[in-house]
Amino acid sequence: MIEQAKQVLSIEAEAIAALIPRINDQFSAAVHMILAGTGRVIVTGIGKSGHIGRKIAATLSSTGTPAFFLHPAEGIHGDLGMVTADDIVLALSYSGETEEMVNILPVVRRIGARVIAMTGRANSTLAKNADIMLDVAVEREACPLGLAPTASTTATLAMGDALAVALLSLRRFTPENFALFHPGGALGRKLLLTVENVMHTAESNPVITIGKSVKEALFVITAKGLGATAVVDEAGLLVGIITDGDIRRGLEKGDDFLNRPVEKLMTKTPRTITKDKLAAQALNIMEKNTPHPITVLPVVDEDYHSVGMIHLTDLLRQGVV
Repeated sequence: MIEQAKQVLSIEAEAIAALIPRINDQFSAAVHMILAGTGRVIVTGIGKSGHIGRKIAATLSSTGTPAFFLHPAEGIHGDLGMVTADDIVLALSYSGETEEMVNILPVVRRIGARVIAMTGRANSTLAKNADIMLDVAVEREACPLGLAPTASTTATLAMGDALAVALLSLRRFTPENFALFHPGGALGRKLLLTVENVMHTAESNPVITIGKSVKEALFVITAKGLGATAVVDEAGLLVGIITDGDIRRGLEKGDDFLNRPVEKLMTKTPRTITKDKLAAQALNIMEKNTPHPITVLPVVDEDYHSVGMIHLTDLLRQGVV
């Protein structure tokens, strides 16, 4: 069983590796055809190729290339009305002779849409009737019977990913663009949520001025409940931060420690962030702080005024972590 599983993975890995030399002028032409197109990419295929086609269409759509999946059997019963002359049809069929696929080709051509074929047979009907052919031929399937599409569907999926990522790069698709198409769930929160959306401001922002005592800082920390307070000068500029951990460690030196000024205890030039940055970036700063991760991060404006505080639990509640 273990050996059989390893062989499957080895065969499929070889099938993907064999595609690398085929990233050639035909692939480049397919990318530029889609990039220059004014319509959508309509991905079509049936059976296992259809399942792969749905995934390719979804990947294209989420990375800046408008696309949808069209079932070829539904296409010949009216759904070809979705296709316009401005569209590009990405047709998937390993044999290139799938009946439903062959049947829709004349209509697609009559409509005026261009065709990119993704097939394993260069001399097939599909390949001959396409503007561009992307070769996804495999030496053998991973199925020991040589029947179930395995290596061939893996190769087709990988070629679809290569196409989508090449288009993404040429479109200069940014994380902000990606977030626009993924507003829901944890991914959307990580990409859309900014520090301003989660930070504690105004009365909720723990701040104490320089010259105050450690005891007074402890009162502020307790009242605001964030485990820290920013230390500012008379102009409101951030000069440091003091945490409850700093105070606990200081108490080991005796009670008189509480009467010392905060500047004797605070951490000078703490890590900070501005309110326009992504909340995920705040998390990264907290986690990557050396030598130890931190749980609070002061928020400053462009002039370094203290305007807020963000706590790790705020990110947890919002699903950023």
